[in-house]
Amino acid sequence: MPVLNSHKYAIALHTSTPQLGIALNNYQGNSRHEVWDLGRDLASHLHQYLQKMLLPQTWQDIEFIAVAKGPGGFTGTRVGVVTARTIAQQLDIPLFGISNLAAVAAAQNHLGNELLAVQMAARREELFVAIYRLDEQGQLQAYMEDTLISQAAWQEILDSLDAYKLIIAEDNIAGTVTNVLDLAYADWQQGKSDHWSEVIPFYGQHPVNN
Repeated sequence: MPVLNSHKYAIALHTSTPQLGIALNNYQGNSRHEVWDLGRDLASHLHQYLQKMLLPQTWQDIEFIAVAKGPGGFTGTRVGVVTARTIAQQLDIPLFGISNLAAVAAAQNHLGNELLAVQMAARREELFVAIYRLDEQGQLQAYMEDTLISQAAWQEILDSLDAYKLIIAEDNIAGTVTNVLDLAYADWQQGKSDHWSEVIPFYGQHPVNN
């Protein structure tokens, strides 16, 4: 599988919660990441923290960019995806949109054969959910794609599974920005990438009600 040149880096953004997460890695021993509690100031301070986090590297050192595409808050998710799309377009580099639920699942360091069932609270007593599994190479694969579902319907799905581990995404979701980057790196190594215009936020519900 291909690897990044030592002077090339990948960068990831996570803006789907009131916290901002940024991760940078060349996958040859040099990495850094940080999470900031910005609340409603996230959108206005994103570029400031992004430029600060990038140093001493420059944008010309970035091989690809990844972004947490949701589910999550409407405004924050939109800001992150739009920012990542703009950077990818201007630098003409690959962009990877990674599910927040996939990143949460990847953060579990799970080595068993059980399915990973991830849930995140939504509005109106509904849940954002997805189910993942590890393939023979240890790569995370979607068993059931991200969706918005009622709690009762989700329970019916769980009851139909033979074995699973339930993961409830609650605190420090932005802390999975390193997992967002790792999942994107695995896709990059396999030659998978989307055109920047194809990466869109996953809201799951109407933004007025979010």
